[in-house]
Amino acid sequence: MSFEQLISTASLGDGSKPKYQSIAEDLAQAILNGQVPMGEKLPPQRNLAHRLGVTTGTISRAYAILERQGLATARVGDGTYVRSAEHVPESGESDHQQPIDLAHNVAMVGDESSALHEAFQSLALDAELMRQVLSYQSETGMRRHREAGAQWLRRFGTSGQWNRVMVTHGAQHGLACVLRTVARPGDAVLTESLSYPGLQALARSMRLQLIGIETDEQGMVPQALERAAKTFDTKFVYCAPTLHNPTGATMSMERREAVAAVMRTHGLFIIEDCVHAAMQAKPLPALSTWLPEQSFLLSSFSKVLAPGLRVGYVEAAPAWLSKFAASMRADSWMVAPLLPEIATRWLESGAMEGLIAQQRQMTAQRLECARAVLQGLEFKTDAEFPLIWLPLPEPWRAGQFAAALRQAGVLVRTADHFAVGRSPAPHAIRISLNAPASVEQLEAGLHILKALIDNPPSAAMDP
Repeated sequence: MSFEQLISTASLGDGSKPKYQSIAEDLAQAILNGQVPMGEKLPPQRNLAHRLGVTTGTISRAYAILERQGLATARVGDGTYVRSAEHVPESGESDHQQPIDLAHNVAMVGDESSALHEAFQSLALDAELMRQVLSYQSETGMRRHREAGAQWLRRFGTSGQWNRVMVTHGAQHGLACVLRTVARPGDAVLTESLSYPGLQALARSMRLQLIGIETDEQGMVPQALERAAKTFDTKFVYCAPTLHNPTGATMSMERREAVAAVMRTHGLFIIEDCVHAAMQAKPLPALSTWLPEQSFLLSSFSKVLAPGLRVGYVEAAPAWLSKFAASMRADSWMVAPLLPEIATRWLESGAMEGLIAQQRQMTAQRLECARAVLQGLEFKTDAEFPLIWLPLPEPWRAGQFAAALRQAGVLVRTADHFAVGRSPAPHAIRISLNAPASVEQLEAGLHILKALIDNPPSAAMDP
């Protein structure tokens, strides 16, 4: 969406604060939400002033605020442009100017290099297997890779049957295979009111309608799902019942049974995201275990181990996998077997469990740091989850806070990044504890964040 499309909806406020401030806040929120691409040119000040019925000076002051927040940059003689939401320092800028990243959810660096070296060494000694992993394979993956994946998915209470498992290039690829097979343009998909941005990107590209379902501290509310199932003509639900991103919510056994009952009654197919649940040593049973013939379970190692380990699994009824194979064939013909071979060797040797246990240990260390720094604030997290969900205390508003925090040198994700549909997102942020390079860098970023929360500027105040 361009600024030209947003101009007609720009709010001038209710007169309780200067018009230039209201305009700046609306434009900043559009940039932070990703509604306007990096590099987009802002309308000429005179044109925008005419559209909104204000003076050119008002627009000039609004643009100046965006520049101070690091969201826009003025080019002499050429106008003002949207700056990268996550500015990468240009040549000549010192390292200390780089922002502290508390926004991205990226697994921490552990002993993966050593494990990878050992796996490659052992693979190099097996000439026949090396030949296989460099050759064409079935669209659903090599049998030994599917068997290893099926055994891995048993941690979620599944059957462990290899013929119910397909290997994918990560969970996002698995999700794409499922949606391209079962959904058609215009179909509705029910999901949490705050949901995975990757789902939203796929929905936009496939012209699917996402319907946000009310959630509470345990995730999706069964009664809200029931109402939506009766209201909307849909057969699909996407949800993450364990360690939901971004809120960290986990359904109790009672909640899982209630949600599964609604899905069974209305014949809903569940696309279940177990990506973050893989971090848990003993996760609760997946919703899919209640609905094995109505479910598509997604898992991968990218978020819990290494983003470059693009290996995931889809578990579903065998009849569905043959249909997903057609989507795989159209996309990439097959999953290149080399990475699944690495994952399989780690699973067979026990290295995978050890590496994920290391992630849990590092997460616990960082959570300890976060609890100490953020003492006095109410936030939600989990001992095995490297993300913190922090509702902002009054008078802060999410867009204002993220912009001010960015100006102070720290990046976070606001709830708007995950919001589904037109329902207003809560004034909350997601803090990623795993993105900083060290505990010391994390601590520094959290201190800046805490200081800002404790000292809101008058601009953040409600009238």
